[in-house]
Order: sequence, then C-alpha cells, then structure tokens
Amino acid sequence: MKILIIGSGGREHTIAWKLSKSPRVEKLYCAPGNGGIAELAECVPIGVMEFDKQIAFAKEQGIDLTIVAMDDPLVGGAVDAFEAAGLRAFGPRAEAAVLEGSKAFSKDLMKKYGIPTAAYESFTDAKAAADYVETCRLPVVLKADGLALGKGVLICNTREEARDGVRTIMTDKQFGAAGDCMVAEEFMTGREVSVLAFVDGTTVKVMSSAQDHKRAQDGDRGLNTGGMGTFSPSPFYTEEIDEVCRRTIYQPTVDAMRAEGRPFRGVLFFGLMLTAEGPKVLEYNARFGGPEAQVVLPRMKNDLVEVCEACMNGTLDQVDLQFEDNAAVCVVLASEGYPVKYEKGFVIEGLDAVKEKEAEGYYVFHAGTKRTEAGVVTNGGRVLGVTAKGADLKEARANAYRATGWVSFANQYMRRDIGKAIDEA
Repeated sequence: MKILIIGSGGREHTIAWKLSKSPRVEKLYCAPGNGGIAELAECVPIGVMEFDKQIAFAKEQGIDLTIVAMDDPLVGGAVDAFEAAGLRAFGPRAEAAVLEGSKAFSKDLMKKYGIPTAAYESFTDAKAAADYVETCRLPVVLKADGLALGKGVLICNTREEARDGVRTIMTDKQFGAAGDCMVAEEFMTGREVSVLAFVDGTTVKVMSSAQDHKRAQDGDRGLNTGGMGTFSPSPFYTEEIDEVCRRTIYQPTVDAMRAEGRPFRGVLFFGLMLTAEGPKVLEYNARFGGPEAQVVLPRMKNDLVEVCEACMNGTLDQVDLQFEDNAAVCVVLASEGYPVKYEKGFVIEGLDAVKEKEAEGYYVFHAGTKRTEAGVVTNGGRVLGVTAKGADLKEARANAYRATGWVSFANQYMRRDIGKAIDEA
C-alpha cells in the first residue's frame, strides 16, 4: 500500500513510525512532514489545508489510503473532500469532527444524552459573558469554542482573571475566530486522564490510558501548551473506572453521534476528569493527541493499517486490540520561551544515539524540526518527544529522562517532573 499522512508534528511522526512497521506498507508520504518524518516517508511541500493539492498528489501517486492526523483539516472537511474525489481517507468527516471543532456543540451533545461532564453556559455575546463571570462560582474555566492549538482554555481563580479571560477570548480575539463563541464551565477537581479509542461509527475499541502534562513549567505552572510530556498507562485509571466509562461515556458518545446523523469513524480522544462523583468528560478530540500517541502507539501490538481499515469498513468489532504489558513515558524537549516566543534554527545533536537503541525501547519523535545542510535543526516550540518503555512506570520514567541526556540543542527546555503523579499512585 501507498499511504499519505497529513500533518507535520510528533503525532504524525509517531503514526509514520507505526505504519512503517506494517508489512502491508510499500511507500509512505507525508504532507508537509518534518525532519524526523523524512527518514520514514517522502515529505511533500503541501499544506495541511490545501485539500485540492493533496487530492491531486494522491491521484498522481496512486495513494491507497490517506490518514488525516490533524484537527484543522479534519474539522475543515479533508476527509469529505477525499471521499468526494473517490479516495479513501481515515478520520472523521467534518460533521463528526465538530465534536472537537466546537466545544459548545460537544457540551450540548453531552447534556442532551446524559453524558457526565461539568456544568456550563455558552456565550456568543461578550457583554453577556462579562455579566456572567461577575456572579458565577469560582474558579471558572473559560474555553474558546473553536480550535486554538490546545491553548484556548483559561482557568480563572478570581473575578479579575475571569474578566481578563472574557476580554482575551471574546473581545481581543487572542485565539481568533475560535473565540466567537465561549464556553464557561464549572471547575472540576480530580485526576486527569486521556483515553484514546478507535471507532467505526458503532463499535468502540479503547486504547491504553495515558496522562498528559499541559502546563509549560514544573509543578503544573505557567501557560497551557500542546503538551510537555505523557505517561501510559495511568495508574489511576482502574478496571472499575474503565467499566464505568465504557457504560456512561464511550459507547453513549458514539451512539449519540450516530443518533444525530453524524457517525464518528476514526480516533476519538476522551479527556477525562476522575472526580469524587465519578469520571466526567473534560473535552473530546477527533484524532490522536500528540504526546499521547507517543506513549500509546509504541505499546500497541496491532498493525495500525488493519485497525484503520476496520474503522473505515465498519468491522472494528472483529479486531482484538492488544497492548504490551509494560509502560511508556515521553518527555518533550522544547525551545526556551515556548509557548510564547522562542528562537529556531539550532542544530540538534545526538539523535542517532536514541535511534540506535530503538530495539531496547527508546524512541525520539520529531515535533518541530527540519532538515538543512547543517543537519536537523529546531523548527518549532515543541521540538522532540523522547519516549522510553519500561517494565513499569517508574522504570519507563527513569529511562526517558536518561535518554533526554543523549540529545541536545541550544535553547533547550524541558519539564523535570513528568510523571510525578506516578509516585502518588
């Protein structure tokens, strides 16, 4: 098979790496790709939203399957465009990707179908939102309705912070059109867990759990980012919690989307909060999370091509999804100053040292890199995801941090407390 991947980050590198292990894959392409993906796939200079160019390329090259890995093209209708052109594409159509594309839609869906989530109000008028935060219960969580690169969520502990949050999202439009509508949500407390699932419109197959670290700095301080590290599985996601989630969240969400005439096919991401009242949904994503993919896919035993095809063909119920009985931790190496302002173009040393140890369970996934005559250089805020396996979470964490010492570049920054919660389990 010839497969085209749409995207350019650590998630896409992880997907390319997993696909490269399939005996069914003859050739991989990625649009636009990055410096690490280029080792596994032929990178083509086509933007993620340039659907016409992607389709023309797929027809010219005889692409058998396109995997749309990013949120923007999914919400923008990439899968719809490929299918209209008579081509096979993996991922939800726009009518289903709205589950991630609009927080107001997803909250309304959960309310309508009784899926547990935080209490909320949504606003399209900034004055009404400003009035609401003067009397609402604190802390309050303010969310830009649309896509905001994982950064459109503000946790406000005071009235002043809430006022500033409304201005940031709705008046100053710091997140662009994503802030045309805003959701104000009850602040929930508990353990946060990410659970990815393959879905074929009817059947749900849950992957191993994970936990992401969103804040930029140690101790969960600083701004929200796209993720600074992950571990899998979560020791807090027990068999009992899994049973509750399957019964009250996973299957009901898929059933609700089908009932709404928006069948979901692809990867559905459940961001969960394990509250004292039980698990509740924080958010949905319509694709793999980036850092989560880097700890979940290396532990998946199945051929990713076969699972994707089962999702598209409606035969997921015939798949026995299996994961290794071990653990994985990913530590993100970022550029100093991320997610606000940072320099790029620094040569990265030591990449081969990690790749040489892949057989021992060490991996380096590129998020923001590019190839130049000088070598692979930094080209983004999140630069690399250094992942390692271990027999358990503590061993995997020690291995991951050990491996970060094998790679270096100027202006490098990372959190030193990824997986701290492991010690509290």
